[in-house]
Amino acid sequence: MHNVITGFLPIWALTACGWAAGRYNVLGAQAQAQHVLGRFAFTFAMPSLLFLTMSRSHPGDLARPGVAVFAVSLVTVFAAGLLVSRWMFRRKRGEQAIGAMAASYVNSANLGIPVAVHVLHDTSFIVAAALFQMLFITPLILVLIELDVRRAGRERWTRILQLPFRNPVIGASALGLVVAGLGLRLPEEVVSPLQILGGGAVPAALFALGMSLNARARPDADGRTERLILVGLKVAAQPLFAYALGRWLFGLDGHALFAVVLCAGLPTAQNAFIFASEYSLDTELPRDTVLLSTLLSMVSLSLIAWQLG
Repeated sequence: MHNVITGFLPIWALTACGWAAGRYNVLGAQAQAQHVLGRFAFTFAMPSLLFLTMSRSHPGDLARPGVAVFAVSLVTVFAAGLLVSRWMFRRKRGEQAIGAMAASYVNSANLGIPVAVHVLHDTSFIVAAALFQMLFITPLILVLIELDVRRAGRERWTRILQLPFRNPVIGASALGLVVAGLGLRLPEEVVSPLQILGGGAVPAALFALGMSLNARARPDADGRTERLILVGLKVAAQPLFAYALGRWLFGLDGHALFAVVLCAGLPTAQNAFIFASEYSLDTELPRDTVLLSTLLSMVSLSLIAWQLG
């Protein structure tokens, strides 16, 4: 339990700082109203971090049974989140993508890596899982959002094809993958400023998340039900499905099974809030899902570690 809590402390601390800054108007009224920190994270910090991560990645790491189990469990729960958002709560397409992301996209970076270090004593699996999310799930989410928020017809598909060149998250990831594929070694003059800028991605996202809590509205009965379903998919259904899939279909056991289930049980990444904010979609749902899943996963991850560790 202590090892799991250690991984959560920076998240709560940075979110609390963001709440205090918003509560006492430290950054000015426009900072919160115009989502300045969220836009900074989406446009500059997150692309820098993703570019460096991809440029140092080894896509071959995805070819392992545990990653396949994680991928299938994530995609299955993602599809369930889409169906819930569409058929039960009549969300528009962009918000369906955000709801599905909130139900399945794990916090693999600023929480997953510390938890892996303290609990698994090995970060190789969490890095491979993060790579899968970046390569396949992030572009899928952004395409689904673009299909909704942009104009219809030929222009819409033109914009979709141009997405790697217009969207900084996808563009930076693709460029980093090219660098890795070519085996290029980046000079320190390039890496150093990107490291500094990328280091601000997680603090800026969590700070923006904390600031948004000051404008929190109380959801109605349907809103509360929707949040509970998405959090239940994330915290309970995804790790349970990963366990069943890994143990009885892929034959995993021991440390390999533990790593898959622990990773699948990580809470929702704050990227869901940042993406919703950037595209002017409903931010309250992903914000609440991030907070609730993070709180509840302190217990669920401890149970997973107790049972499988």
